[in-house]
Amino acid sequence: MKKVIGVSFYGSKKIYYFLLGNFTLNKGDFVIVNTERGEQFGTIMTDVIDVDEKKLNSELKDIIRIASKKDISTNEKNISDAEKALKDANNIAQDLKLDMQLLDASFTFDRKQLLITFLADARIDFRELVKKLAAIYKTRIELRQIGVRDKSKIVGGYGQCGRELCCSVFLRDLNSVSINMAKNQNLALNPQKINGVCGRLMCCLAYENEEYNFYKKGLPKVGSKYVYNGEEGKVIYVDIFERTCKLEMADSKVVSVDLGK
Repeated sequence: MKKVIGVSFYGSKKIYYFLLGNFTLNKGDFVIVNTERGEQFGTIMTDVIDVDEKKLNSELKDIIRIASKKDISTNEKNISDAEKALKDANNIAQDLKLDMQLLDASFTFDRKQLLITFLADARIDFRELVKKLAAIYKTRIELRQIGVRDKSKIVGGYGQCGRELCCSVFLRDLNSVSINMAKNQNLALNPQKINGVCGRLMCCLAYENEEYNFYKKGLPKVGSKYVYNGEEGKVIYVDIFERTCKLEMADSKVVSVDLGK
């Protein structure tokens, strides 16, 4: 068993897990951790969790140390400088007449990289922008183009359900969502009802889709023919959970049919 603990980073509610090592940590503690981008400043968000090594999909990285007062001060400066870098990048992009919307900027704790995310409808040649930013901040600059769903994940907000957006709270990966999922759940194909704030199909359409597929097994489809008491009727409605349907018979009479459990 491995002891792991959840950490979040500034501007994100997403939780990443790291090996605890020999540290004693509590929720709210600040730590310096090792990530794919380099050293990062994070906040402990969970209790210690025991995880079976065989169930780990990838190798977890280590917590380097508990953050000191100096580390906390350095992080605050990094956040302030990143906000300034975003403004500088916006000004340079406007001067270069680049058709892009810069959304967020962040330094790694060790300032070895400045990451800027942006939204654009087409590919952007941002080499001159990178060159000018590197001259100012003397570090490696990475510009990452994201989609409208990723933008919602960064900006956050509230969905039709009144809850915070799933993408900004807990969804790690933004998997594909298809219109067939809405059809499968007998939802009205009204964009105002099935699209999220990003303008794309709501991620939650995928949550129960597998269950709908399971409960639909063996049931007739709407529009198909079904024989009841020796007479053929047209299926006009199916309740997949009650396992009943309504048939329109030849004499236009509508009957309810129990399809059995």
